[in-house]
Amino acid sequence: MTPLLDLRITVDYPNKRAALRDLALWMQPGETLGLAGESGSGKSTLALAILGLLHHKGGRIKGEIQFDGRDLVRLSNRELRSIRGREIALVPQSPLASLNPALRIGPQIEEAWNAHRKDGDWKHRVQELFDLVRLPAGDDFLGRYPRQLSVGQGQRVLIAMAVLHSPHLLIADEPTSALDAITQAEILDLFACLNRELGMGILFISHDLESVACLCERIAVLHHGQVVEQGRTSEVFERPQHEYTRALLNARPTWRMPSACRVHNPVNA
Repeated sequence: MTPLLDLRITVDYPNKRAALRDLALWMQPGETLGLAGESGSGKSTLALAILGLLHHKGGRIKGEIQFDGRDLVRLSNRELRSIRGREIALVPQSPLASLNPALRIGPQIEEAWNAHRKDGDWKHRVQELFDLVRLPAGDDFLGRYPRQLSVGQGQRVLIAMAVLHSPHLLIADEPTSALDAITQAEILDLFACLNRELGMGILFISHDLESVACLCERIAVLHHGQVVEQGRTSEVFERPQHEYTRALLNARPTWRMPSACRVHNPVNA
C-alpha cells in the first residue's frame, strides 16, 4: 500500500539551530498516528511544515514531504492553498484563539465551505457533520458567537470545520489540552468515530500519553527534532527501546497502558 504521508525533512529557522533534523515519518491511508514529545521537541513545527505554513514563521524546509503521490515541498503557494483545508486539514489547540470572535458560527463555516466549493448546500453538509460531532445544527446555534460556546462546543465546531471537505489527512495539534477530563474523553471518542466513519488518517499531536494510547494505532516519539522511536502504540509503551521514551513513561508515576480505551482501527484491521 502506498503511504498517505511519507516524509524526511530538516527544518531550520534563521539564526537558530535546526528545529527538525532528518526527521523521518510515514502514515498509511486511514491510520491513526500519535506524535508525542515534550514541549519544544518540534511537534507543531512538523504540523506547520506539512501544511505549508512554515514561511509565516521564517522556517526553511530541506527534504521532501510526499503526500498522496505529491511532494508538498515542491508545490507553489497556490497549489498548497488548494490542498490545505480540502485534502489536509488542521484541528488547532484552542477554539477561543482560532475562531473569529467578531463573526457568528454560521458565517465562519460558510466561509470555510466557499474556500474550496462554490456550489452545493453548505447547511446540509453542516447538518450531517454536526450530527456526527454531536452539536445542534439549528439557526439558533449557528447564530451564536464563539464567546457564547463552551470550550468543548468550540472544539467540536473546529473539528466539524476541519472535516467539512472530507480531507484524507487530519492533523490534530494538542486538541484536548484545554479540556477537562470528561470533555477530553468525549473528543477522543469523536476522533475515533471520524476515523471509523470517514476513513481519514489522523496525525494526533499530543504530550498526553494516555490520549495517544486511547486513540492511536501507532506512535512516533519526537525528541530534539528527531523521531527516536516509532511503532505500534502498545509495543512502544509496553517495551520502550529508547531512553527518552522510557523517561517520558517514567515521568508519570501512575502510568499504565489504558487497554480498555485503546482504539483498533477497522480500516487497517
